[in-house]
Amino acid sequence: MITDIFNAEWLYTASTWVLPVLLAVTLHEVAHGYVAALCGDPTARMLGRLSLNPLRHVDRMGTVILPGLLLLFSAPFLFGWAKPVPVDFRRLRSPRRDMVLVAAAGPGSNLLMATAAAFGLAFLLGGRGVSTDFGQWVGLNLVNALQFNCLLAIFNMIPLPPLDGGRVAVGILPQALAVPLARMERFGMGVMIGVVMILPMIGSQLGMNLNILSWLIGPTVRALSGGLLSLVGLP
Repeated sequence: MITDIFNAEWLYTASTWVLPVLLAVTLHEVAHGYVAALCGDPTARMLGRLSLNPLRHVDRMGTVILPGLLLLFSAPFLFGWAKPVPVDFRRLRSPRRDMVLVAAAGPGSNLLMATAAAFGLAFLLGGRGVSTDFGQWVGLNLVNALQFNCLLAIFNMIPLPPLDGGRVAVGILPQALAVPLARMERFGMGVMIGVVMILPMIGSQLGMNLNILSWLIGPTVRALSGGLLSLVGLP
């Protein structure tokens, strides 16, 4: 049974996702910590979380188990997260403004990585590097890096704490709106897990498409990745 599931095709597919996922979630968290340090909070640096070593940022569920299960069951998208970098907002020089900068740094890093992946694809295809088996493998890594980073950038900007977009919204909204939104942080992750995992499973049992994540951000991810490919001259 195990050999049937983990066959050569599955292992090959998984190998084209490992680097994109690890780089995307690692640099996302490092970006948060680096900007926090620039804004006056050295917590992440003191705890060694500004390291590019993925092992310092791996979350058992978000970086290993969930992406693995999504790959195993051929999900239409891959999703994951890393261990959050600790930020003490009280130590920021201008807490309300700097919270926005720190939160936006993560999705910003994913947007930069998606852009780099698009340029990498243009270079690879321009040099006809995909004519070899290794070149095709590299190309698939770059395609997956482009799509996954676009997904992370857009998903994390959903205005619901503790997602980065929620913290950005808390930082820029008037106090009367920011306070009740900030209070939703304790429930936010539970809501997102329900939307990402539980609703689609219920829908599959009922014969219905309840993948709200695909409805909401799928078109935006496709538009962003397509726009970056157009930027580098690819169709």
